[in-house]
Amino acid sequence: MPPGRHHPILWSIALAVVLPVIGLGRDLPAPSAPSGLQDLLDVQKAVKSALQVVRPAVVALETRDGAASGVIVTPDGLILTAAHVTSEPGSKARPGLHLKIILSNGHITTGTALGMDTATDAAMVQIDETRSDWPFVDLNRNAIAAQPGQWCFALGHPGGYDAERGPVLRVGKVLKTTANSLQSDCVLMGGDSGGPLFSLHGELIGIHSQIWEGRDQNVHVSLAPFFRSWEVMRASEVVRQWNQGSGGWLGVATRLGEGGQLEVDQVAPSSPAARAGMRSGDTIVSFDGKPLRDRPLFSAMVNARAAGDPVVLVVRNRSGERIITMKLGQRPPD
Repeated sequence: MPPGRHHPILWSIALAVVLPVIGLGRDLPAPSAPSGLQDLLDVQKAVKSALQVVRPAVVALETRDGAASGVIVTPDGLILTAAHVTSEPGSKARPGLHLKIILSNGHITTGTALGMDTATDAAMVQIDETRSDWPFVDLNRNAIAAQPGQWCFALGHPGGYDAERGPVLRVGKVLKTTANSLQSDCVLMGGDSGGPLFSLHGELIGIHSQIWEGRDQNVHVSLAPFFRSWEVMRASEVVRQWNQGSGGWLGVATRLGEGGQLEVDQVAPSSPAARAGMRSGDTIVSFDGKPLRDRPLFSAMVNARAAGDPVVLVVRNRSGERIITMKLGQRPPD
């Protein structure tokens, strides 16, 4: 490490240890950029509120290939992690692989690798021990990946489980998002793979996937691939091509209008959009009640839903606004 620089991991550990325990403040707005001391104090307040709630669900995973991390998302012990954690080098999938699981409180148990999406690096593990009271974090199927500039924090077990240290906290910001992933500047290292990325409100927004050499520009799997292939992965099946696990299909190409509105550019013949009467020039005002700000957000919202899911759009044209309810279709191969 260059002289004069503070070690980010040590700073994160200190932050996690020193902050007092208080309840989760979901109503606290997440600052978009630090413009002074008060903004940094707001970030600290939000992180310490969420941390005490989500940290018990973060687990360390051990296989013969090394250490990794994961997060429990159901009371019966379903864990989300990265596919490369439960795969052999070279991405050979290993559903049925047995793993050692260590909870934040030191409890040791075992788990079995379920299915995975090797195209996006999403995977599931089921705890073998039958219980219905495992600590877990709630998932919001309608939650969309955080937008660039938004604060976030990462948890994991870098270097493997350490009883004295516990899960390590890293605070950062989202740098970039795609339909299947997001990039943050949270500092990660070996052993963090498969661990969770949270918004400041304690919402799970990603799973650590690719740790870059610089350690401060890392890629996380968004929740979209998990939701798209949820039942497939729970059934221990493997999605090897992105097309197989792709989300629902609306059948529109969009553009940004002069006023920044999201406009329909083209409508695919026989698509759900065409059957619902959408036309070129329509403005898409909202998707499932959420206002639309840009094309990437719209794509992420559609891709996060599965084929057959009902969706509600508010569409505006010269005749006024109308509400359209439709079911998403299966994305065509081309």
